Amino acid sequence: MSPTVLQTAYLISAVLFIIGLKMLSSARTATRGNAIAALGMGIAIATTLVGQGVLGWEYIVGGVALGSAIGAFAALRVEMTSMPEMVALLNGSGGVASALVAGAELLSYASRGESPDGMVATAIVLSTLIGGITLTGSLIAFLKLAEKMPGQPITYPGQQFVNAIIGLGVIALCVMVATSPLELEPFWALAGVALVLGVLLVIPIGGADMPVVISLLNSYSGLAACATGFVLNNTGLVIGGTLVGASGLILTKIMCDAMNRSLGNVLFGAFGAAPEAGSAGAGGEQGTVKGYTPEDAAVIFSNASSCIIVPGYGMAVAQAQHAVRELADLLEEKGITCRFAIHPVAGRMPGHMNVLLAEADVNYEKLIEMDNINPEFPQNDVALVIGANDVVNPSARADQSSPIYGMPILDVDRSQHVFVIKRSMNPGFAGVQNPLFFNENTMMVFGDAKGTVLALVNAIRDY
Repeated sequence: MSPTVLQTAYLISAVLFIIGLKMLSSARTATRGNAIAALGMGIAIATTLVGQGVLGWEYIVGGVALGSAIGAFAALRVEMTSMPEMVALLNGSGGVASALVAGAELLSYASRGESPDGMVATAIVLSTLIGGITLTGSLIAFLKLAEKMPGQPITYPGQQFVNAIIGLGVIALCVMVATSPLELEPFWALAGVALVLGVLLVIPIGGADMPVVISLLNSYSGLAACATGFVLNNTGLVIGGTLVGASGLILTKIMCDAMNRSLGNVLFGAFGAAPEAGSAGAGGEQGTVKGYTPEDAAVIFSNASSCIIVPGYGMAVAQAQHAVRELADLLEEKGITCRFAIHPVAGRMPGHMNVLLAEADVNYEKLIEMDNINPEFPQNDVALVIGANDVVNPSARADQSSPIYGMPILDVDRSQHVFVIKRSMNPGFAGVQNPLFFNENTMMVFGDAKGTVLALVNAIRDY
């Protein structure tokens, strides 16, 4: 295949990637966008295999078959609520794949006794470093999301100092590998330190910040792939990795803005650590909550003309999205306007709530973003909060001593009536108590989200 044809095919792939990404921004075009981006990836893969004269087709076909089988099995078996964990593992897989390819290329150079040029050596360093961090960082994120290890930030005395020392060591190793690539000891040391650094960077990050971590690790995996593209001199991999890295960084910035925090504060702020006794947000006496039953709530709903439902991760864990859609349909049948308020960091992954509700066939037009729905709350009759905590905490708006002060929230407390479905009074991921629960217009309905919503459906139907 001539170089002109090769580069033209990669250019077509890049155009398809960009069109696909653009179409993913709308629910109406997302499915088609996914297909177009997949077509671009298919062209890039075919071009590489044919154009580069790759040998050993039996291994390639075997690898594709095995990978496809694992992917299909995971897609069919993994619950929608576990998608954040699956995305974390996929990010780690992308990172380690890039690092392994870059490492294999370095070993190939070493076996030939041929030193790579400066750009390739630098790319090998970056791919190994970023890929290693992405792998172990993603595994820690997976363990936290799956609640197989504590979701709270894990800190220890002198942590920042230790990280700084390791950072200096990493810089030294990067310089050694880039300047003397055929001396493999520094390379193996760099790979090992990168794996350790991934663990150390993610353990101090709490569960409340997992949406940001997921998008950041996604960006890392793209950057590692981009670096590997330079190692292999593969234009398609450079373009694809750059697009993933850039889009992940943009999404990370959006998520940080949604929490009114900097990326540095997310990475090193240990947000969500258990507050000391007596400190702001420790959850002292704030009043008395009013416990109600679904039958009590049905009375309020029967006299309402509008309802805004606020879904949170508690709804996702209980897999209550179908019950919630049934409730929304019933309210609409009774002439009650029903919409869903979506906070940018609701759930544990960017867009998590939108996907869950779409899976339950909730009309996408009813999903209203925070900035657009907030002005509607003062005129709204009933706000129904299901398993959400931090994103509806008025302390973020009024209490300067609160750890979440300044974070944009959904103004549910400004509705005429507020129902909160919650298992207990335990605080959310941020570890701070929510004064919304003690407001005069707030009624708590304790219980599992799915069972409580279904009981509410029956109560409204029978009223």
